[in-house]
Amino acid sequence: MTILIDSPDSNNKSLQPKGWLRYFSFSLDHKVIGIQYLVCGFLFYLIGGTLASAIRIELASPISDFMPRDVYNQVLTLHGTIMIFLWIVPVVNGAFGNYLIPFYVGARDMAFPRLNAVAFWLIPPSGLMLVASYFVEGAAQAGWTAYPPLSITTPQSGQIIWIMSVLLLGGSSIFGGINFIATIIKLRRPGLKLMQLPMYCWAMLGTSLLVVLSTPVLAGTLILLSFDIVAHTGFFNPVLGGNVVVYQHLFWFYSHPAVYIMVLPAFGLVSEILPVHSRKPLFGYTTMVFSIMGIVVLGLVVWAHHMFTSGTPPWMRLFFTIATAFIAVPTGIKFFNWVATLWGGKISINSAMLFSCGFIINFVFGGITGVALAQVPFDIHVHDTYFVVAHFHYIVYGGTVFIIFSSIYHWFPKVTGKLMSEKLGILHFAITFIGFNLCFAPQHWLGLNGMPRRVAEYDPQFQFVNQISSIGALLMAISTIPFLLNIFLSIKKGKDSGDNPWNALTPEWLTSSPPPVENWEGDAPLVEEPYGYGKPISQENLIKKT
Repeated sequence: MTILIDSPDSNNKSLQPKGWLRYFSFSLDHKVIGIQYLVCGFLFYLIGGTLASAIRIELASPISDFMPRDVYNQVLTLHGTIMIFLWIVPVVNGAFGNYLIPFYVGARDMAFPRLNAVAFWLIPPSGLMLVASYFVEGAAQAGWTAYPPLSITTPQSGQIIWIMSVLLLGGSSIFGGINFIATIIKLRRPGLKLMQLPMYCWAMLGTSLLVVLSTPVLAGTLILLSFDIVAHTGFFNPVLGGNVVVYQHLFWFYSHPAVYIMVLPAFGLVSEILPVHSRKPLFGYTTMVFSIMGIVVLGLVVWAHHMFTSGTPPWMRLFFTIATAFIAVPTGIKFFNWVATLWGGKISINSAMLFSCGFIINFVFGGITGVALAQVPFDIHVHDTYFVVAHFHYIVYGGTVFIIFSSIYHWFPKVTGKLMSEKLGILHFAITFIGFNLCFAPQHWLGLNGMPRRVAEYDPQFQFVNQISSIGALLMAISTIPFLLNIFLSIKKGKDSGDNPWNALTPEWLTSSPPPVENWEGDAPLVEEPYGYGKPISQENLIKKT
């Protein structure tokens, strides 16, 4: 089978807007599109973080005194949806994937540049539509899971807008996934073997397979849900004979792999950062590759561990408990490989390394609580409590968002040619790490003692611990200030970084910083050992040109 690659020539790219205008245009340059994803995602992160602050202000007292209970439900729904679909997924996939993957495979651009641009430009209107749904009468308030019958019986106009927004965002993800698969498989430069690719390529290949296989299931599910709301069909409406448990099965068939859609790219990014700043080869490259593919396979068969309280039969509980326990094995392999990469290395204590190490600590803790939640008796005890909230945030914020910040500090010189301030970066890390753990660690105790999640009012005995959690959330909000200050000051008057300030060996550092439109002046380098640090061979022997 022949795949036709849509690759505009350099003349088309040269006619596009220059300077800052190119970031507001329908650009075909994968680097520009990557920055568009990152900036757009961060703007929605600020919105989602503001909503999170409102939630924690409400929960500082046991009564609903900051906002009405229905408004609390609307804010909670928007917060979860924005953080997942408009911040984490677009950034770890779209932003870094677009910027890095063509460099890593030795290509001038993505396989389908126009589809790439379409995938991004679906996001801003979808996000604005989602935020606007809060201001219509009857805003969505069924949570980011949109479980029926709640999503059917609550006011419907906002819920329909919510569904339309998520459908468009899902389409963007599918377009991106197809593009990444085609780029990694078909655009590798001659002589570059699959087992010579940087680990982030493997992470994005696995992630893209999950996106293409699971996202259409969510799309079909939400379309059926919209029929129940608008046309009064009975797919999931129990009054009309529908089955709400079927919705849960379909929803979690996508939404548990969605955790890996967020986390697998973070695994790949941290695997690029640690070897550079510890000056050691990535430990266990082959086992890392197979563990990623193992997670892809197992990630599709563990969804029902979210449904142990939904009347699942004993055989189903047993199967999904065992499958979930098995998926901890490839994840654990990665942890030990990262620790082995650090062990004995010449570690640089900088912002990128600190956030990466913070990721390892947080993710391991989140993984341990995840294994606990896979056990049926324990899950039944803490299901729909704040223990689950804490576990989820240790995975997606303590894991993925920490790596987003680490990656920004690591690749900022590549994008801008400037170095970020390490003093401000370390301050950003310290406030973020302390605030995050102060916010979410106490929530494990709340869940173990029975505080339900997604409620605006709670038993007064939980007030003190909730106030501690809210103080941590305040610190997380404050941590954004030194980060933004660092970005603006570094762009305006940061020190010149040179082309390769980290002396890294991966292909993106073997061109100028910032890179030219076509990525390299001349042929792309063939990097056969992207992690060849500390070996008794020269850089010239690691890098070949044709």
